[in-house]
Amino acid sequence: MKKSLYLLLLLLIPLACAENMNKPDEKTEIANRAWWKEGVIYQIYPRSFKDSDGDGVGDLRGVIDKLDYIESLGVKMVWMNPFFESPMVDNGYDVSDYRAILPAFGSMEDFDELLAGLHQRDIKFVLDVVVNHSSDQHEWFKQSRSSRDNPYRDYYHWWPAEKGDPPYRYSLFDAEGNAWKYDSITDAYYLHYFAAEQPDLNWENPKVREEVYDIMKFWADKGVDGFRLDAFQFVSKDTTFPAWPKGYEKDFIKYVGMGPHLHNYLQEMNREVFSKYDVFSVSEGAGSTFEDAHMLVDADRNELDMAYHFETVDLVNSLEGYKLKELKNVFSKWDSAFAEKGWISIFLSNHDVSRIVSRFGNDTPEYRSPSAKLLTTFLLSMRGTPYTYYGDELGMTNIDFQSIEQYQDIAAINGYQKALSEGADMELHMQALNFLSRDNGRTPMQWDSTEHAGFSTATPWLPVNENYTEINVAAQESDPNSVLNHFRAMTALRNNNQVLIYGDYKMLAPDHEQIYAYTRTLGEDQMLVLLNFSESPARIALPEGWGAGKAIINNYTTLENDGTTVSLKPWQAVIMQP
Repeated sequence: MKKSLYLLLLLLIPLACAENMNKPDEKTEIANRAWWKEGVIYQIYPRSFKDSDGDGVGDLRGVIDKLDYIESLGVKMVWMNPFFESPMVDNGYDVSDYRAILPAFGSMEDFDELLAGLHQRDIKFVLDVVVNHSSDQHEWFKQSRSSRDNPYRDYYHWWPAEKGDPPYRYSLFDAEGNAWKYDSITDAYYLHYFAAEQPDLNWENPKVREEVYDIMKFWADKGVDGFRLDAFQFVSKDTTFPAWPKGYEKDFIKYVGMGPHLHNYLQEMNREVFSKYDVFSVSEGAGSTFEDAHMLVDADRNELDMAYHFETVDLVNSLEGYKLKELKNVFSKWDSAFAEKGWISIFLSNHDVSRIVSRFGNDTPEYRSPSAKLLTTFLLSMRGTPYTYYGDELGMTNIDFQSIEQYQDIAAINGYQKALSEGADMELHMQALNFLSRDNGRTPMQWDSTEHAGFSTATPWLPVNENYTEINVAAQESDPNSVLNHFRAMTALRNNNQVLIYGDYKMLAPDHEQIYAYTRTLGEDQMLVLLNFSESPARIALPEGWGAGKAIINNYTTLENDGTTVSLKPWQAVIMQP
């Protein structure tokens, strides 16, 4: 179902790439193959992707309108952030009805058409399941808070006021940082690890678990292909709520994540849902150790399929940015830990962080394009399932907000109030917010140079980045050297070379301060990846036997190779074959 424009663009993808698209799996036997290991995942934030009805908010029909574009990217899976009925306190991560579509996003008929359209294009759909908490507008919570003897009372965590103040628990989104909220209706406190409008569900109650499994079966019966479990490492709580020791904040996940019955719940979910459908499963968070992660995803555990850890995105959590050596170490140690068993996600961006090129690349006009291409080359040449976030295939950048009034994200707004109440340096806080805020990664998709970037005919719910006239799909479609067409070249290379999916990974020159180099090897097939993560030229000696290597991916038009040494330009990314 490709459009003629897409067919034309395929001809523009570097011929060297196409010439080397052999299929090593025909020569090398690969154990434990799975479709969810082999495809690239494209994450869509529906509110910001495409508005079809002129209300300034993206919707399901907008995604339907862009299915041919999504197909042209070469991705094999789409993960979409929540579109369920919701008051939208946390942009859909506060669900009030798990079986209904928020009217602003469309209807169930729209969803059915979207799912069918993806499947017709051989693209799988991954549903975002938000069941650590619900909205306080969900009927379960309305009933739960109505009286202490209501049948739904134990669907949530309550602490009677007569027992005194509940033991302190930290809330990620609360303006005061307190996860207990007093509710006068029943003179009790309820627990919320996120916003006060997002009360935590009580997974100790088997009725809650049954409700969740029924919801998941409802969507699996509709034909969804995978489930992404939001904040799931938090669901199991020690309901005696023991006091946390001093210094808990240094290892927060140790105390709030991987609770006492988490594995029991996942094994039960696997029995009740996953094992009965051809679906894959991934949970946000992987605990705080490799052992935690393996216990979640190793096949013999019968829990989840894929680990999704945060150590990579957490490398950039301040204005100081990151060090290349740390990036190498984190990716290499996770690859090593899962080289023989289990499977991991590969990503640097999602809806909870700012734009990848602004955090890990260089978003200045001079280096935005090459650094965006380098990051794509990196992510799509690592072992694991790559996740890419809408707009990253264009090199979309952070937006420049100057005042707190411009922000829509509850984490930013409440975090600002918390910092203010604690007497923080607010100028420094705003600088960090400008660099790291989640709203940076939620600005509308930049389709063309018309008003509002072609996202909507109305004023969008979040402003369009001012650079949309230069960075947009229409401008990059016709440019064979664009970030977009480099992304397509990389997905084509990965989709047709099993060595980039299942091949062994070996880091080279670990102490090189500018270049990240590694090989991927599967049987007789080899690829060498060279990435200059800096604004300065850099040189690296070629490994033995690579002197006559041929570049099949190159984000520049030339490569300096004298047979023993390669010289890379700023942010140059190269993949070579012997």
